Amino acid sequence: MKVKTMAVNAVIAALYLAVTALIAPFGFTNIQFRVSEMFNHLVVFNKKYLIGIVLGVFISNLLLSTLGWYDLTFGVAHSLISLAITVVLCKFVKGRVKGMVANTLVFTFTMFIIAIELKLALGFPFWFTYATLAISEFVVMIVGVPVMNALNKRLDFNRMIED
Repeated sequence: MKVKTMAVNAVIAALYLAVTALIAPFGFTNIQFRVSEMFNHLVVFNKKYLIGIVLGVFISNLLLSTLGWYDLTFGVAHSLISLAITVVLCKFVKGRVKGMVANTLVFTFTMFIIAIELKLALGFPFWFTYATLAISEFVVMIVGVPVMNALNKRLDFNRMIED
């Protein structure tokens, strides 16, 4: 991996942590308005962003979560699985906006992983928790589509990562 790609991924991980820390009380419950989840859309622009996003999730969960190994295991697994699905889907879904919408649906659907975590760790009811997590993830991710699209016009995410 090239130095520029590593540096950009380190910045993404740091940004993910910083944004997660700003809204920490709203990012670790059964209703998770974790605004930093918008960064998940970066894999639509380039799959190499996956590293920075997963690293950001890991560090955020390590430093900010009270659920310890549950969040390190389930939270990181959720991000890694969902991002990998999106990378594969984007080979078939053409267009960035369509890719981000597909990514939103993937992350919304796979929130069952976090619902299982909260069921095991805190005894939350699975179906209610899944519903609230899915809705909150959908809202954050769908709002992230125009935000990330606008940021891309200004920053050109493809140019920031070396292929």
